[in-house]
Amino acid sequence: MDTLIRDLRDITIRSISVSEMNNNVYLLTAKASGAQLLIDAADDLPAIQAMLADSAADTAAEPRLALIATTHQHWDHVRALPALVEATGAPTAAGADDAEALPVPVDRTLEHGDTCAVDGFELTAVHLRGHTPGSIAFVYQDPEGPAHIFSGDSLFPGGVGNTQKDPARFTSLLDDVTARLFEAYPDDTVVHPGHASPTTLGAERPHLEEWRARGW
Repeated sequence: MDTLIRDLRDITIRSISVSEMNNNVYLLTAKASGAQLLIDAADDLPAIQAMLADSAADTAAEPRLALIATTHQHWDHVRALPALVEATGAPTAAGADDAEALPVPVDRTLEHGDTCAVDGFELTAVHLRGHTPGSIAFVYQDPEGPAHIFSGDSLFPGGVGNTQKDPARFTSLLDDVTARLFEAYPDDTVVHPGHASPTTLGAERPHLEEWRARGW
């Protein structure tokens, strides 16, 4: 299985694609401490465990999974979550409005603007309402480079996430994505979606009005 690796100053970002739906699983490792945060235990526990084992190369310390964060409640993003929690004992975090729907107890419920910190880095929770009620994007601000947004299914290359043709949900999601991502972060910000390849806000920004006009 191919692993994509981004080597930043303080952390390493690894990602793998799992399942028939090509879900992205992200693993952030603090180089100094070995503390790790995993985003979306979507499926295929053995593949996730292999990525955790490989991540020993990303730190001089002993790697330790300190938090499992979930972008949203949909089943394809949480299929390996119960088994990963059982195997590692790591605590969990998710958006407050999606937490009850997850298949494990959520140790930390997140509101807009909350931070998730492990030893060596932190992520900011950005609540994006529409794909699900409690969808969260997680933002890492690299001290020496662009920010990195882990957008779940709220923002993809080419548009926002599925809102089941509900105009109110679509407007809510596009409004949140516009105000809380595009107006808050510059063009070089990297977007790591829940499916598909990374993009940047700069690549997507010219199409915002086109998305609004088409309604999806």
